[in-house]
Amino acid sequence: MMIRPVSFYMNEQTAVNNYYQKKIEGLSNEQVQDKALAEFDGFVAKLRTAGVNVEVFDDTPAPSTPDSIFPNNWVSFHESGKVWLYPMYAINRRLERREDLLESLSEKFEIESVDGFLDWEMDNKFLEGTGSLILDRQNKIAYAAISERTNPDVLAEFMEKTGYSSVSFIANQTVNGQRLPIYHTNVMMCLGESFAVLCADSIDDQEERQRVIDSLEKHHKEVVYITEEQKSRFAGNMLQVQNATGDKFVVMSEAAFTALTEEQKEQLSKHGQLLHSNLDTIEALGGGSARCMMAEVFLPKK
Repeated sequence: MMIRPVSFYMNEQTAVNNYYQKKIEGLSNEQVQDKALAEFDGFVAKLRTAGVNVEVFDDTPAPSTPDSIFPNNWVSFHESGKVWLYPMYAINRRLERREDLLESLSEKFEIESVDGFLDWEMDNKFLEGTGSLILDRQNKIAYAAISERTNPDVLAEFMEKTGYSSVSFIANQTVNGQRLPIYHTNVMMCLGESFAVLCADSIDDQEERQRVIDSLEKHHKEVVYITEEQKSRFAGNMLQVQNATGDKFVVMSEAAFTALTEEQKEQLSKHGQLLHSNLDTIEALGGGSARCMMAEVFLPKK
C-alpha cells in the first residue's frame, strides 16, 4: 500500500527529532509538491513494471497530512488477517489513519480484526509501526531501536498481543557533536527473508550490538554491514518485495543505491534484483525513503 501525496511539505512537528529532514531553499510549496509527486509516480511505475502489486490510494486535501506518503508508521498488515494501528509521535501524523483505506483493502483482502495501541498516545508513549519495528515475520522477532518514537512499554504490549519476541537496543547518530537516538529503526536496519542490512556502528553499546548480530546470524541472515555515512544516505531504508511470479527485489532509493559499494551490491543481488528510484525531494523534506513509503500487505487474498 502506498499513499499518493496531494500536499507534501516539510513537517515541522517531526523535524524536532528526525535529523534526516533538511530544508530545500528556493522552492515554492507547489514546486515541492510537484517534485514529490513526480518522484512518487516514478517509483510506483518502476515497482509495477517489475510486476509488483501496488495498491495506491490518494491522500486527501484536508486535513493536512504532509507525511501521509509514509503509511508504514501507522498500520501493519499480517498473514493472520489482523491489522494493527500504532500510536504516533507527531499530532498531525495521527490524522493519517484512515478507515476508508482499510475498507477499500477489505474488498480484496480478508481482514479478521483491526486492533492497536492507540491509547498510549494519551501517555505520550509511541510505537511507529514498521518504522519502529523491523519484523522478522518468519521467526516472530521484532528488532527495535528505542527512542522517543519507540517506547519499551508499547513494545511490551505489542509482544504480548502478537506473540513476537523482541531484540531491543539503542541506535545513535552524531548531531552537532552529540550522539542522539535515531528516530526510527528502519533507517539503520532492514530485514529480508535471508539477509539483513545493518549499521552496526550506530549501536554504541558493544553488548547490544553483539546481541543484534548474534540474533541475525542465529536465524541465518546474511548481514550486509553499512557505515554511518551510508546510513545517512538511506542505505538502511530498504525493503525486499516479491512479484506475482515469485521474483524478488531489494527496493531502495537512488541515493541509497549510489552510496553502496560494488561488494555490497553483489551481496544484496543474491537476495533479489536491486530496484532503485530517485526520491531526493521526499528524502530531504520528509526524512524518510523507499521503505517508509511502502506498507506491506500480508493479508490473505479473497
